[in-house]
Amino acid sequence: MASTNTLVSLERVTRKFPLDHNAVTALSNVSFHIDPGEFLAISGPSGSGKSTLLNLIGCIDKPTSGRIFIDGTDTSLLTSSQCSLLRREKIGFVFQTFNLIPVFTASENVEYPLLIQGVKTIERRRRVTDALANVGLSGRANHRPDLLSGGERQRVAVARAIVHRPSLVLADEPTANLDTQNATQLIDLMRDLNRTLGLTFIFSTHDQRLLEHTPRIVRLTDGCIISDTHSERFEGASREQVFAASVS
Repeated sequence: MASTNTLVSLERVTRKFPLDHNAVTALSNVSFHIDPGEFLAISGPSGSGKSTLLNLIGCIDKPTSGRIFIDGTDTSLLTSSQCSLLRREKIGFVFQTFNLIPVFTASENVEYPLLIQGVKTIERRRRVTDALANVGLSGRANHRPDLLSGGERQRVAVARAIVHRPSLVLADEPTANLDTQNATQLIDLMRDLNRTLGLTFIFSTHDQRLLEHTPRIVRLTDGCIISDTHSERFEGASREQVFAASVS
């Protein structure tokens, strides 16, 4: 059973995918937990299981075995509709390809999750205004994605991810399509939102620019955790702690 003090808890999670008459193991016996307010990277080479792990935490997929708790809820017991509700209420997503609706303005893209939730118009507009202000795009609210830079599009995606006030934000390779300047600005933005709003961020990356700003890094190789590192360079960590992952 997950502790009431954790936001995300994985217990011996394995994910296998069928391939012909065999199965490919994308994740094997993964266990760790994440507390509210953490800023955590899942790192590893291509094919190590990073995106699979994010999809499982985000309730987009379910493990072959093991359990995942989100804010105390055992997601293995949820139906598809219950998983959809949990995602809408508790999780925000940021994708490396932005996934913005091209015919919508920045404001309309950010507003879309609130429309799905049935939030009333006045409250929707207030939250959208706040979210765009939080990412520094108040002046670009009426611009469509094709009139925004890559960095601005990704900030719109971040605003959309936080507008419904989730407990958790998941980002899959968020800096992959950005140049160094825009990547640095995005990293600074996410860290600022993490500190000022207390948002919990979990993201997959092999981008060293992002890892250098990350207090905790969980490293994967061939679907297994090989290390879970907390850095003393960041506020809240008193010393360097490197934990060998338990796969027993």
